[in-house]
Amino acid sequence: MSLVKFIDQWVQERYFMLKIGINSVNYNSLIGADFKNATTGKGVKHYVPAYALVATALIGILIVSVVLAQSNQTSPAASNLSAAEGIPTVATQEQASDDYQTTSLQLKPVTELSQSQILALLESNKNNQEPILINESIDELETISTEVIAEESDVTVVVKKGDTLSSIFSKLDIHNELTKILNLGKQAKPFKKIYPGQKIHFTFGNYGIDKLELEKSITKSLLLYRDHDSFIVEESNRELDRISQVATGTIDQSLFLAGQDAGMSDRLIMGLAGIFGWDIDFALDIREGDSFTVFYEELLLEGEKVGDGNIIAAEFVNNKHTYRAYRYTDNNNKTEYYSPDGKSMRKPFMRTPVDLARISSHFNLKRKHPILNKIRAHKGVDYAASVGTAIKATGDGKVIHRGKKGGYGNTVILRHGNTYTTLYAHMSKYARKTSVGSRVKQGQTIGYIGSTGLATGPHLHYEFRVYGVHRNPLKVKLPSAKPLPDTEMDRFQVSIQPMIVQLDAYTQNALVMRDL
Repeated sequence: MSLVKFIDQWVQERYFMLKIGINSVNYNSLIGADFKNATTGKGVKHYVPAYALVATALIGILIVSVVLAQSNQTSPAASNLSAAEGIPTVATQEQASDDYQTTSLQLKPVTELSQSQILALLESNKNNQEPILINESIDELETISTEVIAEESDVTVVVKKGDTLSSIFSKLDIHNELTKILNLGKQAKPFKKIYPGQKIHFTFGNYGIDKLELEKSITKSLLLYRDHDSFIVEESNRELDRISQVATGTIDQSLFLAGQDAGMSDRLIMGLAGIFGWDIDFALDIREGDSFTVFYEELLLEGEKVGDGNIIAAEFVNNKHTYRAYRYTDNNNKTEYYSPDGKSMRKPFMRTPVDLARISSHFNLKRKHPILNKIRAHKGVDYAASVGTAIKATGDGKVIHRGKKGGYGNTVILRHGNTYTTLYAHMSKYARKTSVGSRVKQGQTIGYIGSTGLATGPHLHYEFRVYGVHRNPLKVKLPSAKPLPDTEMDRFQVSIQPMIVQLDAYTQNALVMRDL
């Protein structure tokens, strides 16, 4: 036992004896003989000699001096670091617990882990580096010391599931600043609706928050600046840089695998299928050796890729037949994809209601039913896919049936003008906004694949009718799209000329590579 602990324990024992009364004092202790008592009917009175009080006071002063001397000592490494870098020494846990009550931000004591974060943070600011990114879990977020805030520092918080603005501000010990922000009214509304993955950037100064930035999207942020004892809010928009990229590939197994091998994202692959989906059935028509070339925009923010933009031009060779499409915005600011002769790639009907699904049963008027085990005409096409796969309306239309329909199970029927109707059966569930009488747009999700009714497994049964007569959805001649008006054709041809040249160059290069 150290001398300090021994003295401290001894003084506490003496104080305890004085408190509980002379009857419990051991007269054989060091100064026990100095205590006298006088018992009365009202209790015990204690008479303590003056020299005993003086001795106790001197011992107390000695203990305080020793404790202060030890607490003021710092390690050589910490002293050298503070002197070399000009960084204030981080307060000990005891000092912080005394100081944080008086600071305006009411900061909690700094733990050993947060001290290392602070040193790294100050060093990054010193070298003009990116702000340190606090641990993504708010539960593990360390608090910031008063010294760091005084030096001005940046902290980025990544919102996790279950976090609120209040919980984040509490973890940072700046909850008093939150009240000022919420008092801004409508301007502060976006701050109340944070979601997981969002980033909130804090810049601290001498008086707490100097600036706060809430990322609403890649390009849009909400900025909050300190203005004396209040804040000013404004929106910030950043422009993305767009550069042209090209991807080309040959199909061996599937469009998805070929697209991934070409470095395309799933979004780009689906976009390619969507452009040519009116002319090519990607569940039935794809052949080994089919090829594609895609020119698209790559989106950059401050020199780093943040995503893919629009497809500018594309070519798809299916069974030796070449299809081309070009993105064009007309004088009415309407953007679509057009064939080289100015016809819209968007037809009144899509060939398939499910993206890249497998056909499990074709249109066959003499098919033997797999469940009923008798000849029963199959007046549609079955698309096999996993339960929950989205089913899309193949054309603009009106819902005329939504509910159970015998062996069809959960079914939706759409009417498209006075000529066409389409049927979608065996759904597991319906999509919203598909009640009877509602209107739907081409490509809008109207339900999800299931196996309700007479079905051996999850699939979509799709029918196409012309004036009430069933037609093979894979072979029926669909109405064509309207071409661009003559007033647009000259402008359209000039606009797509550079893309035609680029596609031709890549096509020639591909032929040369094949010959080699």
